[in-house]
Amino acid sequence: MLAACQDPAAQAQAQAAVQAEANEAAAGQAAADFDAAYAAENWVLAGAQGDVLLARWPDTAAAERIRPLHEEVRTKANAAREAARLNALWAYNTEAVKGGNQLAAAIFSREGVDSDGSGARPVRLIFRDHPSWGRSSYLVMQAGDFDCYGACRVSVTVDDAAPVRMAANRPDTDEAIAMFIDDERALWRMIDGAKRLTVDYPVKAGGTRTAVFEVGGLERKRLPDWN
Repeated sequence: MLAACQDPAAQAQAQAAVQAEANEAAAGQAAADFDAAYAAENWVLAGAQGDVLLARWPDTAAAERIRPLHEEVRTKANAAREAARLNALWAYNTEAVKGGNQLAAAIFSREGVDSDGSGARPVRLIFRDHPSWGRSSYLVMQAGDFDCYGACRVSVTVDDAAPVRMAANRPDTDEAIAMFIDDERALWRMIDGAKRLTVDYPVKAGGTRTAVFEVGGLERKRLPDWN
């Protein structure tokens, strides 16, 4: 009977005040988690925590405080995710061979390339350091063949720079469909700090083909003697 006699507007106002206090408390805890991730420079986690806070408690003081920081965090989180994606494109290998260890860094082309009409397949770029054979840079195809037996020249483009013509050769061997880019040192230097490497090369099926590699995630320290 007492509840029925209460002013409905006052009752609603009291309930709203209780809910607002609960929202502020919950948002404050979420903001503390956001602050901890921000301080640790864990941008992906901080971005996710900020997303939740702003979605669930957008009108709180905590939301107002973190909103400008959240924009910064989202930018950094996107950059961190992109860096992780680029890093994951590279594969590194250390193999014990006669005379020491062979080190290699390899990456597949961004899209497949149809080199002989049988369908698009990835092309692989490999940098190799062998204790007996020395340093090499080469492309490997899964089908078709390079038209570069003896010698040829390929066009190499880094990001939006002008193309550079480089000497190449296809070894007379059936062990792999491989074509070496002769100046491996120059190629290694060219992609330092680059995002994209494009190689145009001749194929036996006729004409040239183009392989594009997203090289920005290369960990150059993996092949220390190249630097």
